[in-house]
Formats: sequence, structure tokens, C-alpha cells
Amino acid sequence: MGKDKYYFTIKSVPNNITIFRKTKEAAITAFEKYRRAGKEIEWLGKWDGKEFKESNIPAAVSA
Repeated sequence: MGKDKYYFTIKSVPNNITIFRKTKEAAITAFEKYRRAGKEIEWLGKWDGKEFKESNIPAAVSA
């Protein structure tokens, strides 16, 4: 995983798909598009090299 990138997962069978974007804004936009398309998705947050930070769903998406 790349450091300082934002990640979310599309849950699908048989494998989940993890997607990243370089900026938070781009990640939120993509996340919202998949959610509107009816996909089951999970926000992971910003990877700092050891763990995910900012792992709460952004307010712009959860509203």
C-alpha cells in the first residue's frame, strides 16, 4: 500500500477490491460514485505506512 493515499474497499464476491486515490477529495468523489451505484463499500482512510488514519467516513459522504 502506498503511504499517504486514501483507500476504500468495494465488497464483492469472490474477492474484495481495494481502491486508492492520492487526495482525500478524489477518494471521497470516487467513494460516493460507487455508493450511488449501489455497491457495498467500506471507507478505510489514509494509510500512513503502519495503519489507517482518518478512518471515519467523511462528513461529506455520510450525510
